[in-house]
Amino acid sequence: MPKLKTKSSCKKRFKITAKGRIKAGQAGKRHGMIKRSTKFIRDARGTTILSKADEQIIKPMMPYSR
Repeated sequence: MPKLKTKSSCKKRFKITAKGRIKAGQAGKRHGMIKRSTKFIRDARGTTILSKADEQIIKPMMPYSR
């Protein structure tokens, strides 16, 4: 069997947790933070776990991360 390639964009942006979930940086924080509420900014700190639907899109792009 030939080796499978990992998408470069995915290996830069996502990490796999011990339970196999996908961890990603919080979206929506690059610019325009003045108009965002304080609650949004506080809740969007750090990283977040992707939803099951988004996981199914990313996991095939990272074949050796399981």
